[in-house]
Amino acid sequence: MPLDRRRFIGAVSATSAGSIAVRHSPFLKAAVLGDSSTHDWPDALPEDDLVSYLARVSRVWDDRLYKHLLGAANPFKEGDSIVGVAAKNDRHRELARQVLANTALHIVDAHPPLEDDLFRALRGSLDAAAHQRTADWTFDQLKLFLLEQDEREIQAVTTGLSSDVIGCVVKLLSDAELIAVGGKLFNPLPGSQIGARGYLSARIQPNSPTDHPDDIRWQVFNAWAFAVGDLLLGTNPVSSEAESVAQVERCLQDILRTFGLADVLPHCVLAHIDVQAQVEHDHPGTTALWFQSIAGSDSANATFDISLEKMLRYASIKAGPFGLYFETGQGADFTNGHGHGYDMVLHESRKYGLARLLSQQFAKANGLQRRPWVHVNDVAGFIGPEVFRTREQLVRCCLEDIVMGKLHGLCIGLDVCSTLHMDISLDDLDWCQQQLVPACPAYLMALPTKIDPMLGYLTTAYQDHVRLREKFGCRVDDRMWGFFKRLKVIDDQGRPTEHFGDPLWVYRQYCRHRNDQRSDHEIQADGRQQMRQIRERGVFLAVGHGQQPSDLQPQLAHEINRIYDDSKRSLRAEFDAEFRAHYHDAVWLETHSEDREDFILHPATGEQLSALSLAKLGELREHQAGQYNVQIVVSDGLNALALNDRQQLEPFLESLQHQLNSAGYQVSPQLIVVERGRVRAGYQIGHELLGGLGGRRAILHVIGERPGTGHRTFSVYFSCPEGSVWASSGLVDHDRTRVVAGIANTALHPQRAAEDVLRILGQMWNQP
Repeated sequence: MPLDRRRFIGAVSATSAGSIAVRHSPFLKAAVLGDSSTHDWPDALPEDDLVSYLARVSRVWDDRLYKHLLGAANPFKEGDSIVGVAAKNDRHRELARQVLANTALHIVDAHPPLEDDLFRALRGSLDAAAHQRTADWTFDQLKLFLLEQDEREIQAVTTGLSSDVIGCVVKLLSDAELIAVGGKLFNPLPGSQIGARGYLSARIQPNSPTDHPDDIRWQVFNAWAFAVGDLLLGTNPVSSEAESVAQVERCLQDILRTFGLADVLPHCVLAHIDVQAQVEHDHPGTTALWFQSIAGSDSANATFDISLEKMLRYASIKAGPFGLYFETGQGADFTNGHGHGYDMVLHESRKYGLARLLSQQFAKANGLQRRPWVHVNDVAGFIGPEVFRTREQLVRCCLEDIVMGKLHGLCIGLDVCSTLHMDISLDDLDWCQQQLVPACPAYLMALPTKIDPMLGYLTTAYQDHVRLREKFGCRVDDRMWGFFKRLKVIDDQGRPTEHFGDPLWVYRQYCRHRNDQRSDHEIQADGRQQMRQIRERGVFLAVGHGQQPSDLQPQLAHEINRIYDDSKRSLRAEFDAEFRAHYHDAVWLETHSEDREDFILHPATGEQLSALSLAKLGELREHQAGQYNVQIVVSDGLNALALNDRQQLEPFLESLQHQLNSAGYQVSPQLIVVERGRVRAGYQIGHELLGGLGGRRAILHVIGERPGTGHRTFSVYFSCPEGSVWASSGLVDHDRTRVVAGIANTALHPQRAAEDVLRILGQMWNQP
């Protein structure tokens, strides 16, 4: 039977004399006090498991030491260090792995690092017979089983493995062993080869800085010109307004219907699932696959404005052949303030447990006896250097996640990505991809170049897929491979044709499928004009190739390298002298970040204001005397160059203030400027300045963001709860906030952005 925490000492009372003697060691006092992170750990006995080791060291159940031991078994990552559970040194790591390897699976199941509704639901979803079969195995036995047995034997027990058990066993596997396990487990999507052995699929991500349908449409044409894109047409929207999302959905749907592919692969706009459901309700048949980012605990999911109950309901009502699409990523939980004192791998594994649970619910609601069309995208590297900094850590994270996803029975793909403030280069990403493909992820992302034109991060380009297919012999889903042959971008032997890499050719086929009666010359002239306009909006198209089909065209490669270098300058930039002179009358605040390096590497320092700044806010609050209900804040964020450009910021602020005043808001005339400020610094300003005041009160936080898009953009984050809500520190967070992003003269124009802010703020203001 599982051991209760209060009784675990009695269960190990028959330990050896050596273990009893350790009870009198000098370490005991520190362990009882729970200060496990700052003291050395005594050696483990050969037979020690987690319970017996804790009994000798602490006498009482030391939950913090228990979580630290679980986290210390991981290879080092910055995120675990911030949480306080990383191994102090190699000896600590080997000790943690030793006692974990000796521990029976049922012990970890009996001592979850967090008990909440999600944990209880995941526990209730396990197959009882499969769970009982492995309950008494040690983690070392489970590790050997995964390495030695074949796919059929492994899949016979995975339905009984809890998420915590799966999260623990991967800690004991080396990178090579993770590749070996990932390379023999496959969970393909129904009716396809997506996720099957020997296949590597692609999610086309045709993002646009302005949600322009031409930007989106042509990036799909571009992907198909390289015979890439067989999983999903999935766009991240700039606007999450239902009608805007519906417009993008229809754009993607039109492409698929035009080419007769609507039953082959789905489309999806990655807005919040509430918005997607609303779009489907208002425009039946417009959506195909429903998306949602998910977390590993109830509290972390609340930051996404979802709950277990809500997600189970959506899984029950979602109909059609295409089900659900989830995105996850190590580090998202603790960076949103919900780390709960345990490591990133266990958080991530519970996300896959939630995906498995929702997959089961979708299958049950639709009467399916087979695996449903549900898949997970592990967005590894999107957060930044506070999670991990090196390419080796990125690979380790991806390998862990591939195996955890597969052990949960999921079809799992990767967004092998990097933010521009991580120490990972364009060449490093190529290296990472090559390390990961042997572990057989179901799919990778696919964009014209490695740089996303809207999100401003680095990921997988179309021609990376070409290179990886050549190197590893991977195939594309058979149905789409047949389509690419009919499209004549590849020949019957799968070799590139004269049309390979030519989106203009694909556009011509699109027009012909729509019975366009114009001549080829007219269609091509129109297509070239559209391509010029797309480039002027800051969106790249990869036309042609270099010496090899997998090489970017040289001029395009040069431009991508230039943007990469500019992003590094943007990250390091600060408010310049002209900006400071122009806004010298503003209320200037600072955060705890000591300098740009500290700000980049330790984001939490940029979320809290200095003591002097808090004093300034106190004075401002007294001066304002509650007469204003809107406060505008400007922070440098990660892209001060976007704000130093007065031709962008000034027109935006002038237009925004004018429209707010005309709409009847009382806008504070005092602008607040924050140096080295992040989004949550705005929430603290709201708490200090607006807390306890009557009625709704809004913070509009303008912040430089997304270096590396090819634009110098800023965003506006805005929250407008009652003053009583602002009064509770930490109550206002991302779940109460909306954002208008990608604002620049070359992207979302400042005038239009101000109109969008006013419209959305009005909707929020009038909500009950």
